Amino acid sequence: MSFASEFKEFAMKGPVVDLAVGVIIGAAFGKIVASLVENVLMPPIGLLLGGVNVADWAAKIGVGHDGKDVMLKYGSFLQSVIDFLIIALVIFIAIKALNKLKKPAPAAVAPAPPRQEVLLEEIRNLLAKR
Repeated sequence: MSFASEFKEFAMKGPVVDLAVGVIIGAAFGKIVASLVENVLMPPIGLLLGGVNVADWAAKIGVGHDGKDVMLKYGSFLQSVIDFLIIALVIFIAIKALNKLKKPAPAAVAPAPPRQEVLLEEIRNLLAKR
């Protein structure tokens, strides 16, 4: 088998194609959720915090060789953590909703057997006891 045919067989396997589709859809969904966090959720949160932008929080830890302040930008890190938590929550809710839609309907209760079968089972059980 040639290298090209082996590669074609590998690339066209179901799981590889499914994974590629999942990655592409995941990247697009990630952009949507990131926009939700940045443009819809964070402005009200910033307003509740009194107009404070968490990403701007920093501490001066010294002066560099060029005379500029060296800043520890812990606010950017905190903003990334907040973004991650909100994104994880939104994805969890979306997946939970999708899984609820996928669940099969509960199986219907089996109808009771006909009266003749019940009587025959009782007769069989009585004969088995003898």
